[in-house]
Amino acid sequence: MNTLQVALVGNPNSGKTALFNRLTGSRQKVANYAGVTVERKEGQFVQDDRLVRVLDLPGAYSLNASSPDEQITREICVGSTDYGFHPDLLVCVVDATNLRLHLRFVLELKALGKPMLVALNMMDAAGKRGIDIDIGKLQQALGVPVLPTVAVAAHGADALKNALVHDLQTLPARDSGADAEDAHQQVRRILSESVSMPRATAELDDRLDRWLLHPLFGLLILFTVLFLMFQAVYAWAAPFQDGISAAVAWLSVTTGSVLPDGILLSLLQDGVFAGLGTVLEFLPQILILFTFILALEETGYLPRAAFLLDRAMFASGLTGRSFIPLLSSYACAIPGIMATRSIQDPRDRLATIMVAPLTTCSARLPVYTLLIGAFIPDQRVLGWFNMQGMVLFGLYLFGIVSVFGVAWVMKRFNRQQSDHALLLELPSYRLPNPRDLLIGLWDRARIFLRRVGGIILTLTVLLWFLSSFPAPPEGYSGPAIDVSFAGRIGHFLAPLFAPIGFNWQIVLALIPGMAAREVAVSGLATVYALSSDESGISQLGGILANQWTLATALSVLTWYVFAPQRISTIATIKRETNSWKPTGIAVFYLFGLAYLFSLLVYQSAVALS
Repeated sequence: MNTLQVALVGNPNSGKTALFNRLTGSRQKVANYAGVTVERKEGQFVQDDRLVRVLDLPGAYSLNASSPDEQITREICVGSTDYGFHPDLLVCVVDATNLRLHLRFVLELKALGKPMLVALNMMDAAGKRGIDIDIGKLQQALGVPVLPTVAVAAHGADALKNALVHDLQTLPARDSGADAEDAHQQVRRILSESVSMPRATAELDDRLDRWLLHPLFGLLILFTVLFLMFQAVYAWAAPFQDGISAAVAWLSVTTGSVLPDGILLSLLQDGVFAGLGTVLEFLPQILILFTFILALEETGYLPRAAFLLDRAMFASGLTGRSFIPLLSSYACAIPGIMATRSIQDPRDRLATIMVAPLTTCSARLPVYTLLIGAFIPDQRVLGWFNMQGMVLFGLYLFGIVSVFGVAWVMKRFNRQQSDHALLLELPSYRLPNPRDLLIGLWDRARIFLRRVGGIILTLTVLLWFLSSFPAPPEGYSGPAIDVSFAGRIGHFLAPLFAPIGFNWQIVLALIPGMAAREVAVSGLATVYALSSDESGISQLGGILANQWTLATALSVLTWYVFAPQRISTIATIKRETNSWKPTGIAVFYLFGLAYLFSLLVYQSAVALS
């Protein structure tokens, strides 16, 4: 089958990724470029017996790269052979509502003299704003084919698909002699000849920005949105969690009725069902959280939040450009650290990398919700707000304050202060595309389930083995787990963590949590299932509420606000900084802050009780 390799390139906020999703659907893979850590999406589709491979390149404003991700885009566009992808065609995606900015990049790409076409995206939004684009004149002025697309529409990319398959041979000769110094003048001439634009910005954008970018009301709206988001995590997820819990309990009971007592039954009930089943219950909460995050990203609100927080972030040693990588860290610190490659200033980038692990990633959510559900009453405050949701919001807010606090301290030690200038494109507001939301949520669910079926399952089974062997001697009356390998390890380390209220079971669960934080929940479920004389234990929260004090629960929650990072995160810091010094500092201060604040919280709670 004949194969065509296409590179999607364009400015950020051009709808490039939405168009990529429309072209490839779910047939895509996410990976990193060899030797670097800039994420890429690669997918494919078949049209009229022709295979088309599509690469979604990082957004760039210019081929004069000022950040590592722009450097990747430049090198692939000019034909570098270092990345395993050799595009036959460049498809430059531009925002039809913001041609003044996007056409500058089109002219740069045209100067490369490579086969290309322009995908004129968001034509529906342009029409609603009264923007009249003469596609024929625009095509003639640019000297390359121009195809209108609407990435959010069901058939909005059909013309592009057909052109990629049938019309490649009709591409006109390209002029490679464009003068980069005269690019702005060329853009003005092209716009005057082919585009009629009644307003520079939409009236709705202006009205919304008057409130959302207001120095006071804008911040209040931002924190209200975040507060309601965490309220929804508890209010909406409960029915789905109950369904998963019931399904896991049924599987455990059914297995017990079929298999005889023995090692296999213990492995399934105490290891797999007690461990993995507990972790799976938190999938609905994770998906609800990311529904909000993805929706805010789609609407165009996130760059405005970055602009709004720039002054406060700069005072703490960061900039508004740090906002997007830090927000990405709420999914996982690893892609958040990788996203810092969009920050041009090396000092700002390093500061963002160092504080990114403090953001409350989704892996912490199972621990938070488990302990909040066990120790915080499910009741209403002021007749409307859920107390558990308020505590969760407080933990996330504590994480944000920690980010600013650590960045401020780092700023005090950094004698070389960077110049501050924040230039951000504020895209037009638009309604989230349900299809793109579903694709994003499916990606998050797939990542979570892959971790559950991979590393979490492996570590859970390993912890079950350590907790089950060796068997207690004949006549031993205590819990069998006390004489197991796991029991001995936990009891050995327990004195070190006793000042912060951790018992040996907690200490034991922390160890595999260095590989994946979710394992702490499955570890606790496995350990307590094997520690109890009761059978059929399925409600881990009730067990913890009976055996832990409130001071211990608060100490564990505080520990996970700082959550000494899993090994893969530490490795990513090393890879991104290419130095052991910042990596060692990150590990030291994360463990130090976790222990210090847990100590303060536990001892204070004990003194007040």
